Amino acid sequence: MIALIQRVKHASVDVKGQTIGAIEQGLLVLLGIEKDDDEAKAKRLCERVLNYRIFSDEDDKMNLNVRQVGGQVLVVSQFTLAADTRKGNRPSFSSAGSPAMSERLYEYFVEQVRSQDVACTTGQFGADMQVSLVNDGPVTFELRV
Repeated sequence: MIALIQRVKHASVDVKGQTIGAIEQGLLVLLGIEKDDDEAKAKRLCERVLNYRIFSDEDDKMNLNVRQVGGQVLVVSQFTLAADTRKGNRPSFSSAGSPAMSERLYEYFVEQVRSQDVACTTGQFGADMQVSLVNDGPVTFELRV
């Protein structure tokens, strides 16, 4: 399971011209699910995302997590993160989870975030989405479990 996390000043996701999710300061989480992922990996990745210290403290050092700054989380499914791009000119998606399994784990991941009392909104699984953001820093990390 892969999370590409971006520290944002604000972010939103639109489907068919309508904003379906938006946050202010916090994390945009692009979530990729692979064949061998399960609920244990989703729970572990959620813990890592929420505890990852990428927000500045009073000394301007990345020492605070999203909860410590009262941030929000926007989770957007992105199966292309599971692509194998090591060779050729076209990505292979053979390691990506099936749509049914991926949607279930995506929903489980979102439930885990919300169960930690973090304000969380989402995109729409499987939809053609337009994501807008102001990356704060820019700060972007890839987390894998």
